[in-house]
Amino acid sequence: MQTSFTLAQLADPDIAEAEKILRACVHCGFCNATCPTYVLDGNELDSPRGRIYLIKAMLENDRPADAEVTEHIDRCLSCLACMTTCPSGVHYMHLVDHARAHIDETYRRPLGERFIRALLAKTLPYPRRFRLALYGALLGKPFAPLLEAIGLKQFAAMMRLAPKRPPHRPVVPTTIAAVGARKGRVALLAGCVNDLLAPEINAAAIGVLTRHGIEVVVAESAGCCGSLVLHMGREAEALAQARTNIDAWSAIEGLDAIVNTASGCGTTVKDYGFMLRTDQAYAERAARVSSLAKDISEYLSSLALDAAPGLPSLIVAYHSACSLQHGQRVTRQPKELLTRLGFTVKDVPEGHLCCGSAGTYNILQPDFARRLRERKVGTIERLRPDVIAAGNIGCITQLAAGTALPTVHTVELIDWATGGSRPPALRRNDGLPLGTKRLGAEELHR
Repeated sequence: MQTSFTLAQLADPDIAEAEKILRACVHCGFCNATCPTYVLDGNELDSPRGRIYLIKAMLENDRPADAEVTEHIDRCLSCLACMTTCPSGVHYMHLVDHARAHIDETYRRPLGERFIRALLAKTLPYPRRFRLALYGALLGKPFAPLLEAIGLKQFAAMMRLAPKRPPHRPVVPTTIAAVGARKGRVALLAGCVNDLLAPEINAAAIGVLTRHGIEVVVAESAGCCGSLVLHMGREAEALAQARTNIDAWSAIEGLDAIVNTASGCGTTVKDYGFMLRTDQAYAERAARVSSLAKDISEYLSSLALDAAPGLPSLIVAYHSACSLQHGQRVTRQPKELLTRLGFTVKDVPEGHLCCGSAGTYNILQPDFARRLRERKVGTIERLRPDVIAAGNIGCITQLAAGTALPTVHTVELIDWATGGSRPPALRRNDGLPLGTKRLGAEELHR
């Protein structure tokens, strides 16, 4: 794509990066076929190619964002399916994140939008605040239909997505020793949402790691990865959260990896090196942190895992989270692990299409998110699986809200298959007691 940025504009490293990305685009349109919003409505402006044109015009002319540009960029899920499809290697992720930051700086949203975005940005990344908000959502859940009827769709979406049970406690910093001789040491990115909504996920990760000789450290002061606010255009907040994590993990000696169980977080942590490339105080450490970051399935695939005897043969519909398959290009490891441990794994048709979760998307864009979930759940249920497995808490929450099938994290099945406890979602579906016996679960949440 031909561009016409001035030399003064190109002196800005973010504009220079955007120009390089734009020049890589050849208008082929292959990306349109795999873009969820374009597939739903066929609107060119809701396709990657259309959004690229909008971003190019906005940045080249150095003009503030307007309502039209903002609307179509807001509808982007950042699923990154376009990047997997693109034959020219267009790095759409960096381009759209820069566009969102430009929108946040130059466009004044309507009051209601400003309020809900500020509420999400100041609540979700902070576990104690989010825990209080979940109690409020629990009380407000019965009023979701009323909220939608009076036009407050985003608040209605929040109520519907909230769990039906009280939230759990945030994780506490701790070190969980390896069982037997220590063979490795990892830091676990606990995440800001995981342990409040589904503490069994990190407990399963800790269980399978420690049983196989890996010491697990939950670092003091490590918090949100920054992805939630980054994708809302709040770049300064995202960079501040990234720096906090880099400081926390850099203080730990002897790490083999920084492991995460939320693939949306992992995609962002793996991008810290790029995000902080111009920060002289953090660039080197950020690059090192990114090099150490691994999805839990990536790390477990390097270990010799043995299946425990007596597990039932289950059919698993594996939902490949967009942030894992498109953002991190981790596609085979989760399925290989599950298959090796005795599960029958089925790929979901249209697996490249997003389920509609996408961080805060299912709150901010509830209509698109609902339609995408219905499409995804339909394709999954036609497989007639026993259980759905995914590698991201957002996908798990989104899918569970649309189906009666038990929905679990991939690592829960891996933990169970290697000697851990049966996943709670499966126990709820067969009447077995809900108590947990996973190593480290109680200690983490005292």
